[in-house]
Amino acid sequence: MSRKALLDIVAAEVVVCVKCPLSKSRKNAVPGEGNLNADIMLIGEAPGKSEDLEGRPFVGAAGKFLETLLAEIGLARKDVFIGNVVKCRPPRNREPRPMEIQTCTPYLERQIRTIQPKFIVTLGKYSTQHIFSKAGLPFNSITQARGKFYKTSILGLEMMIFPTFHPAASLYSAKYKQHLIKDFQLLGHELAKRENC
Repeated sequence: MSRKALLDIVAAEVVVCVKCPLSKSRKNAVPGEGNLNADIMLIGEAPGKSEDLEGRPFVGAAGKFLETLLAEIGLARKDVFIGNVVKCRPPRNREPRPMEIQTCTPYLERQIRTIQPKFIVTLGKYSTQHIFSKAGLPFNSITQARGKFYKTSILGLEMMIFPTFHPAASLYSAKYKQHLIKDFQLLGHELAKRENC
């Protein structure tokens, strides 16, 4: 079965999923989208208000900034795959609960297995904590983990994990915005280095 067919099946299951209480409050589930052969997967924690309305990931103000960060290193949305750990918006954008993360995990795992990215860029605390747990890596805080490359194995696939802050943090703090810009520059350098090998 092709990657497209496999990812279409996941998306079709996500949009009708009622496995946790978030299905009762959502307008639209947000399966994720992007390049089926992407070397880079960007994983956030959960959809927000704009994403819930459109059924697409990172389409609000944080998404616009994410697109700017990608453009700075020569990438566009069409070059990467973007998704979230949790596929439905938690009410009032509260933090996702452990049960919600656990219930949604199989969808994300199937997406990772299908795409087989070389890099997973985790956006924010919950995404990083979740992906680190899958890789067997210790996690203390996003501040300590961010801006570094972790060579590891997830679901039997060798890859690099690169954690950074969630782009939404840039909307509230100039300091976090600068950290995000710096982290994406590091990512760009690493990608360029690999291309030149």
